[in-house]
Parts: sequence; structure tokens; C-alpha cells
Amino acid sequence: MSIGRGSGYMESEIRVASVPADHVYVRHLSALEPDGVVRLPDPPTERAGQWWPPRMLDPEWVAAHADDFDLMHIHFGFDAQSPQQLRALVEALRAAGKPLVLTTHDLRNPHHADSAEHDAQLDVLIPAAARVLTLTPGAAAAIKRRWGVDAVVTPHPHVFEFEDIARPRPERSDFVIGVHCKSLRASMDPGAVIDAIVRDLPELPGARLVVDAHNDIMSPDFIRYEPALADQLRRLESDGAIELHVHDFYSDDELRDYFWSLDLSVLPYKFGTHSGWAEACYDLGTGVLAPDCGFYAEQLECFVYHRNPDGSLDRPSFSAALREAYESRGRHPHATVEGRRAQRSRVAEQHRAVYAGLLSA
Repeated sequence: MSIGRGSGYMESEIRVASVPADHVYVRHLSALEPDGVVRLPDPPTERAGQWWPPRMLDPEWVAAHADDFDLMHIHFGFDAQSPQQLRALVEALRAAGKPLVLTTHDLRNPHHADSAEHDAQLDVLIPAAARVLTLTPGAAAAIKRRWGVDAVVTPHPHVFEFEDIARPRPERSDFVIGVHCKSLRASMDPGAVIDAIVRDLPELPGARLVVDAHNDIMSPDFIRYEPALADQLRRLESDGAIELHVHDFYSDDELRDYFWSLDLSVLPYKFGTHSGWAEACYDLGTGVLAPDCGFYAEQLECFVYHRNPDGSLDRPSFSAALREAYESRGRHPHATVEGRRAQRSRVAEQHRAVYAGLLSA
């Protein structure tokens, strides 16, 4: 049964061109029981199993598949699209009579050192969207101030599966602090955070610091090699100040085991908005120490340190927050299956209500 538009609209299947569909955040927006919302699978790309770059953002795809979907919902994947390309997408959706829904996860792109490009992209997408969603009241207020748009606030759903959330955390007597440098996004400043932790460790009996980094920033063989950070980490490892793990991207199971191995994950961000990483920690009961530069503390309960306006680390606030996390060990927030299931049901219902409201207008 197809969706009837206007006054004749009746509840039925809602077909969403989701950009993307195969992302853990988007997958966990779906109701636990069928609710009529169907997200189209990601069109195949040149690399099997990879949804990016998303072909749905091509105006030609919209024109060719206009009969296959009822609305488009963009989450991620428009990084490589110029404002001109996004305007062409918006025009194609309008010509096809398809509403655009946008979830603004990032008000500042964590991969871009400069905000101008992402700002220009949002200047196209947010005013053009029939409905804008975001994850926290703070982000919604920022969207209202800048674009005059009232965003629907809907929380981030669980990252890990319910069986992992239900498992008890491993017991240990030490306190393991983790900093993951990943592949060093522009938003990250791990060196200052790692140095601060190393200086504070003598005051935290039983605490130790584990630092992870991907091979691409630690080896001269890779284009993303970061010699200053690599030298710092190798030196601290040689001094016995840190335990260093260098590896490729973790699989989902490896990432789960990594979080279970930590008592506290420190987010070394100098700018940002929201964090799926922090939500994954919450799922498994790993504490989160986050900066105050984004809306992390609105997103979930965590320990907070201050970043100065220039992005530099505020040392006293960091030490105080680290001490608070250390003294709270064993009592860090830990999601429950019941809580995450109820949240997912509410989030799915919010999305269905948004979609249905647009299609019945």
C-alpha cells in the first residue's frame, strides 16, 4: 500500500531514503517491533559493504528512484558534497515532492580544522529541511539562534546490542584510564590530555594509563603519519609512563572488549558536538571524561573538564575531573537493558511521528 498524501493520508508503510541506512545509530532508530517505517538499503558503492560516498545524495538518484521512497532523512555522509551539490539535491527533492528530514549530529565537523565548509553545508541543509532533529537541548538552542529553526530533540540510542549491555563488567582492583588517539581527527588533542594524566598518575594509587592509536598515525609508511605524537607516545612508553597499543581499526567485538578493559575513557576533543563513543561507553559502564566544548554533558552523565576558548586544555579543571572520576570508580553510569529498550521505543516513535506528520500535511 502506498502512502496517501494530504487529507487522505492513512497510517501505512513509510519508506525512508536514509543517508545512510547501515550505520549503528540509524539501525537503532528502528522500533523493536515493526512499526511501518522502512529504511531503504544503501545503494551499492564501488567498494562492497561500504555505504559512503552515499549515492542517494546524487540528484540523478533522486529522480530515478522517486517512486521508491516517501521522504529523505540525512544523518551522515554529506562531508564531500559542496554547497552547490547540496542545493542541487534539495531542488531534486522538491521537484520530486519528497520532504527532507535532517538530523544535525555535528554543528562542527570533527574532521575539519576549519568550520567554514561544514557551516556552508549546514546553511543549505538546515533551512531546506522540512524538519530538523538533533540530540540535545543545547544543540537545538544553537540551531534556533543561528537559523531560526526549532529542532526536535531526540536522544542517541544504544550503540552495543542488548546482550552486551546486560553483561556484568569485569572485576579488577586497578583503575584503568584509556585515551584513544584513533586516526587523529582534526578535533582531537590527545597529546595535552595524555601529558596531564601522566602528571596526575602519582596522585592516583593503582591507576594506569593505556593509550591506543591506529597504525596510520604511528608509522612513517602512512600518509597520515603524525611524527610529533608518535615520538611523544614512544617516549612515554619507553619511560614506563603509559601502556601503548598500536593497531588497525577495531572490529565491533574488539571495540566492545576494549571498553570493558577500561574504567574511564577520556575524550581528548578540543571542539565537537555529540559523541557516539561516549554512548558506547555508557552502554558498557565505562566512565567518560569529556570536555565542555560540546554538548556531551547534556547527552549523558559524565565527568567534565574545561577547554579554553583557544581549544587548549584547562589543567586545573582536568585534574579535578580526573580525580572525581577516580574516586567514583565502581559507580560510573551504566545503561540498563530496560532503560535502553524503553529509550529506543521512544526514539522510534518520535521518528515515525515526524515522518507521518510531514506526509499528512
